[in-house]
Amino acid sequence: MGCIARLGCLILLVVLACVAWITRDRWLPRVTHHVPVSAAAPVPTWKPLSDAGAARTRAALDRLSKPQGRAFETLDGSDVASYVFQALARQMPPGTDSVRAEVDGDQVRLRASVELAQLGGVGALGNLLGGRKDVELSGTLRVVHAGLGEFQVHEVKIGAVTLPASAVPELVRHFARGTRPAGLSDSGLPLPLPSYIGDIRVANGKITLYKNIS
Repeated sequence: MGCIARLGCLILLVVLACVAWITRDRWLPRVTHHVPVSAAAPVPTWKPLSDAGAARTRAALDRLSKPQGRAFETLDGSDVASYVFQALARQMPPGTDSVRAEVDGDQVRLRASVELAQLGGVGALGNLLGGRKDVELSGTLRVVHAGLGEFQVHEVKIGAVTLPASAVPELVRHFARGTRPAGLSDSGLPLPLPSYIGDIRVANGKITLYKNIS
């Protein structure tokens, strides 16, 4: 019986040791006074848009177009933003320059220097601020349907002034000239996409393009 008791104690000690190892993240910091260090999130930074970045995005889209190609491509946010801006350039006011991009969480931000006299939809605010100002559009990218995406604008800043949310759709309508495609949101700028792109995800400064495999 003594041998059996000793064997039982040994098994119990092994079980307790396993439990202690599995739950070490709960009790070890208290014992060692060590505070676990979590991975730091990338710090958002403004990056200038470039023809090279747009070209890298087009190359990724070309790879996705191949039947035996990858199912997704992950790119730097500024590369995709460069491609997006080239697609949206005809909708921007004349003289728009110094365009930069930043990806913060799932938000894409485009900032450009704009002559407010060329920018409709800002009413008395444009007259008050006057001249050339930085205009910042913040929002998300999404696929509306095959062949069409949108930059869905959630917030607009002119200089240091944030426009009311109710004013954003009106401003966007001044950007997007012509007939608005079906399915576009009230604050969406239309973005032509290859028909094989099924989804766009934004996270941690990167933008991932997914092939439609259905």
